[in-house]
Amino acid sequence: MVVLTAAERALSCKELASGPGVEPVAAKVEGVRSKANRLVRRGWLAKEPSGRFTLVAGLRGGGS
Repeated sequence: MVVLTAAERALSCKELASGPGVEPVAAKVEGVRSKANRLVRRGWLAKEPSGRFTLVAGLRGGGS
């Protein structure tokens, strides 16, 4: 979530995985993909047709 909040565009799973210092090997990227898809189902992320992920409108912005 922190990586997506800082990003100014939608990110691929490989980009999401490499953000927090995780080595972007296939197993780690697939784990990130699984978690991102779960967040899509919960309404926190949006998945673009290209397969990239971004925060749902309203979740991005300043915190309190």
